[in-house]
Amino acid sequence: MTKEKKSPSSSENLLSTKLHDLVVHNDDFNTFDFVIKTLIEVCKHEPEQAEQCTLIIHHIGKCAVKSGDYQTLEPLYREILNRGITATIE
Repeated sequence: MTKEKKSPSSSENLLSTKLHDLVVHNDDFNTFDFVIKTLIEVCKHEPEQAEQCTLIIHHIGKCAVKSGDYQTLEPLYREILNRGITATIE
């Protein structure tokens, strides 16, 4: 008698994917408008969301602007860095 292989359920796949945050850090170089524009273009934020994130970055020093798996966040991270904004994936 052979045993049938059981494929993992979709909930098991979700649990095995580690989520990360794309974090933008405050600096003294970039304007509010530039950071807002970047979040809209790169992270596909709505203008209100981008403005709120930018205010959090300014007052707290950093803000998680996007969550997801590393492979999804890495190109966004690279583009934000290319624009001269400090960011990390945590």
